[in-house]
Parts: sequence; structure tokens; C-alpha cells
Amino acid sequence: MRNVALPAGVVEYDDRGAGPVVVLLHGLLMDHTLWDRVLPLLPQGFRYVRPVLPLGAHRRPMNPGADLTLRGQVRLVADFLDELGLEDVTLVHADWGGALFLTAHGWDRRVARQVILPCEAFENFPPGLPGRMVSLAARLPGGFQLAARQLRLRPLRRLPVLLGQMARRPLPDDLVRRWTEPILRDARIRRDLLAYCRSPFDKPELVRDTEALARFTGDALVLWSPDNRVMPLAHGRRLAGLLPAGRYAEVPGAYVLSMLDEPEAVAREIGRFLTSPPPPT
Repeated sequence: MRNVALPAGVVEYDDRGAGPVVVLLHGLLMDHTLWDRVLPLLPQGFRYVRPVLPLGAHRRPMNPGADLTLRGQVRLVADFLDELGLEDVTLVHADWGGALFLTAHGWDRRVARQVILPCEAFENFPPGLPGRMVSLAARLPGGFQLAARQLRLRPLRRLPVLLGQMARRPLPDDLVRRWTEPILRDARIRRDLLAYCRSPFDKPELVRDTEALARFTGDALVLWSPDNRVMPLAHGRRLAGLLPAGRYAEVPGAYVLSMLDEPEAVAREIGRFLTSPPPPT
């Protein structure tokens, strides 16, 4: 893993390959290993960069007082692209939808293309039953530790309020232990996650910031999972309709974390997008 110092703190990232840049994001209580099954299947000739965002599974706590609200996390993604000097980036969204708002804030100048897997959008922050569970944990003393310990128990994490609606296939124990270790081990990681979970999620503002994608003129693929119950199917189709150069495709048989449920299908669709010319305008 490599490190980059940002105004909010040091962010770890994985960097492989050479060529046009593809930045793969992850969601809450996850890290870059979310993409481990897909990465070997993606086409060569690209540089794949996977940052570990401070969303609860990060191992380097952020600076005290850093802005880690929703807007601060979006700024952090922009700072990451700036600090590494990345140009003409293909930005891949998964589960966490905050980076969709780069366009709304005018911070998307380094982003040329986007791939949007099932993620938060419009008013769906925090999303569904899992999102409400995280919000509840943020309000209870010791709530994050309790939730993390429940996730480590296979029968419990299959419940709809935990990961049962996030992944159709059972997640490996070692992956879940990796994702939950930082929040159990380090109070500063819990502090960082709490700062995000206490963000002011204003529904009308969230909708306006999502609809700002109508100003993003780069090529885009919305790759949704119609069988998931957390990120509405209508949101995927609506996103594709908003984007001036948006395409829409589906990964049947997968839930939100389609890269874990159907890695071959996800790699095939992303690879086809990366290697094909944009559609005529």
C-alpha cells in the first residue's frame, strides 16, 4: 500500500498497472479489498487506483478536527485526485454515493468518465435497512463496536439489517474481520466514522446535488443490480437518464455488492466500457 498526505490526513491506496487511470471507490465499513475479485479480470493497459476512504474500515486515522462530513468526504476524493495529479480519470462508484456530488461542488475537473454501480443517490442517504442500522449505532454508546461484533458472526451478518441485503452470497469471514478490525481496535477510527454518520443529510439538497450530474458531459455507465433492495432500481435508470452520455446495464443475480456476488459479470461490463469508444453524441 502507498500513502498520500491530504489536508484531512494520510490516505492509503493501492496502485497497479499503467495507462489511463481508473479509480475504484468503496462504501461504508469497507476498504479497497472490495474489488479484489474483479481487479484480476479487468483489462490490462490501465492504471487501477484504489483509495481507502475514511469510512470506518481505514487503518490510518484522519487528523483531529478534519471535516469528515458528507461534503468533507467528497472534498477528500477531489483532494486525492489532485494530490496524485490524476487526469482523465474513470471514477467508479460503489455503495457510497458521495463522490457523485463532485460535479455539484465543481470538483470534477479531473474526472472524464464514470461507472456507477448500485450506490446512494438522490434522497437515499443513508440507504435502506443497513443504513438505518448504522445511523442507530452512531447514536448509541458503544454502538459501532456492537455492530462490528455482530458482523463478525456469520448467522447475524446475513440478517437484512446488516449485510443480508448487501450481498447475495455469504461474505468470507476473513474479509469481514479485516473490515471491522479498525473500528474495534482504534477509537480514532470510530471518531472518524461518527463524524460522517452525523452529517446533515438534507433530502432536498441531496436530490439537487445528484441531479447536478446533468452537467457531467463525459461518458458514463450505470451498472445496476435489479435484484437489490437497498438502492432502488428506479434510481439506476434515473441516473442513466440524467447523464447526457449515460448508458445503462444490469447485473442480474447480484445485490448492492455486485463485485462480490458476480465479479465476472461486473468485470466484463466495466472492461467493455473502458475499452470501447464513447457513443456518438
